Amino acid sequence: MKKIAPTAAALLTAAIVPTVSVCAADCTRIGYGQGTSVDALNRPTDAMQFNARYGDLDAFALSADDNRIIITFDQGYENGYTAKILDTLKEKDVHAIFFLTGDYAKREEALVKRMIAEGHTIGNHGMTHASLPTLSEDGAREEIMSLHNYVLNNYGYEMQYFRCPCGEYSEQALETVQKCGYKTVFWSFAYVDWKTDAQPSAAEAMEKLTKSAHGGEILLLHSVSATNAEILGDVIDSFREQGFTV
Repeated sequence: MKKIAPTAAALLTAAIVPTVSVCAADCTRIGYGQGTSVDALNRPTDAMQFNARYGDLDAFALSADDNRIIITFDQGYENGYTAKILDTLKEKDVHAIFFLTGDYAKREEALVKRMIAEGHTIGNHGMTHASLPTLSEDGAREEIMSLHNYVLNNYGYEMQYFRCPCGEYSEQALETVQKCGYKTVFWSFAYVDWKTDAQPSAAEAMEKLTKSAHGGEILLLHSVSATNAEILGDVIDSFREQGFTV
C-alpha cells in the first residue's frame, strides 16, 4: 500500500495557526473564498480566519510553512494539458497535489499513475463532485469513501487530503470529512482559470499569480487551463525569485 510522501503533503500535516473550538456542527452551507484583504505578509485574511475557525476540524486554507508555496490542481476532467503540466513540474523539481474526482480517476488511469510515480500527492475531490452540505451525513461519507476505496483498490494509493467540491462546506461536512480520516484543504489563492472558452492572457495570469504570492500559500489551479499550462514554469521561477520554496 502506497502512502503519500512528498514534501507538499508533509507540510500540510504540520501545526497551523492557533485554533479556536467549534461549539457545534452547523449544517449551513458556506461558499469558500480567499477574499481580497491581506495582512502585512500578503496573506489573505479570510484564509487566516478560516484556519483559526476550523483548524480543530483538520480544515485549513494556509500551510504553516511561511517560506513555502504549495501548488494544487483540481482534476475534474481532462483537457489535454495535464501531461505538459507534469512535464513542467518534473523539470522544475516541484511536487504538487492533484485533487481527483471519481470520473477522472476512472478515465485517466495513465495520467494518475504518472502523478503517483513522479511523487505527486493525490487528493480526494469527491466521487461525483457533489457539494457535501447538500448531502446527508451518510451520503457525504459515501461521496468521500467510495472514491477513497476506488483509488486504494485500483492504484494502491491511500489518499489523506480532501477538497470540498464546488468550494462549499458546512461545519457538519468538515466534521464528516475528519471522521473519514481526512484533512480538508481549501486554498489561499485562486483566480478564474477554469473557463476554457475565456482564458486569461499569459501576462494577466502571471501578474495575478506573482503579485498574490505569500508564505504558506496553497495555490489552486485547474489543469484544464491552456494559460496555466503555458506559464507554469515561469510562475514557479518567479515564486523562487521572490524567495519562496515551491
